[in-house]
Amino acid sequence: MYQKKYHIHFVGIGGIGMSGIAGLLLNLGYRVSGSDLKSSDITRNLQALGGVVFEGHAGDHISGADVVVTSSAISSDNPEIMAAHGASIPVIPRAEMLAELMRLKYSIAIAGAHGKTSTTSLVSSILERGGLDPTVVIGGQLKSIGSNALLGRGEFIVAEADESDGSFLKYSPSIAVVTNIDREHLDFYRDLDEIKQVFLDFLDRVPFYGLAILCLDNEPIQSLIPQIKKRFTTYGMTSQADFQAGNVVSDGLRTRFTIHHKGEVLGDITLNLPGTHNVYNALAGIAVGIELNIPFGVIRDALENVEGVQRRLEVKGRARDIVVVDDYGHHPTEIKTTLQAVKQCW
Repeated sequence: MYQKKYHIHFVGIGGIGMSGIAGLLLNLGYRVSGSDLKSSDITRNLQALGGVVFEGHAGDHISGADVVVTSSAISSDNPEIMAAHGASIPVIPRAEMLAELMRLKYSIAIAGAHGKTSTTSLVSSILERGGLDPTVVIGGQLKSIGSNALLGRGEFIVAEADESDGSFLKYSPSIAVVTNIDREHLDFYRDLDEIKQVFLDFLDRVPFYGLAILCLDNEPIQSLIPQIKKRFTTYGMTSQADFQAGNVVSDGLRTRFTIHHKGEVLGDITLNLPGTHNVYNALAGIAVGIELNIPFGVIRDALENVEGVQRRLEVKGRARDIVVVDDYGHHPTEIKTTLQAVKQCW
């Protein structure tokens, strides 16, 4: 970005993705304003950082803005979008603003139909424990910091890459993680083949010196491997994976497993999260950490102490024999995975 401190306005600033970027820009010293249909803890946190937040949408809210940021959830007839067009103020998608932030550092993008937020939290925890002080933009509230964004002083940024509308093709990450590919967002994509192609296009944006990290146990990803032109490594529970988890044992809200790298035993880990799906997420994080030369002992320490993300198998309370768990999963695959994890825990 140029040194001029732009005034950036967000339409729908209370959204989990929009607010994270807005928070980072505030911490970087930019003037930030925005609007949302109602106030929330998220918007109040942005106000505490110095942001100006309007409740409701109106054309005059964009007064003085140099650029207006919007998301796919905002319609083109929104009064603030229309006012921006009328005043010849650039209107850009959220992904384009995130892409600008990612250009400032070495970027690690976490993509996939499911597990992006949890994997992003694990990767950021590993980098933080490794002393790399990353900047983080995540689609959930990290329990460790009570926020969905963190401005670090290090040279890495870890961010979710949302495939829902193809906008992740604006990124050129140094490291790209793909957790899985599934039939999702079929309001935007024609079929699974089109979804697979857009992920292939995403991986093709990794620079020649970069790395793709892929879950080998996911069949759609397996089918793409012969077409991937960039350097890549794989993870999973199959013996063919470069990073393999074995001896997986559920231990209440924790999960124990042994990690192998290309046939060599690295060691045992007790992940401070439940469910086999989180073992996969941890494997992706381990692969990132090893690529960045973080010692395995440091990686293990991070995973054994990770706090996770709000609304991801989050225990809200107990009453007699009843345990109340909050989980964000809303896709059939996510619901099935959550129920399997609950059965493993209790």
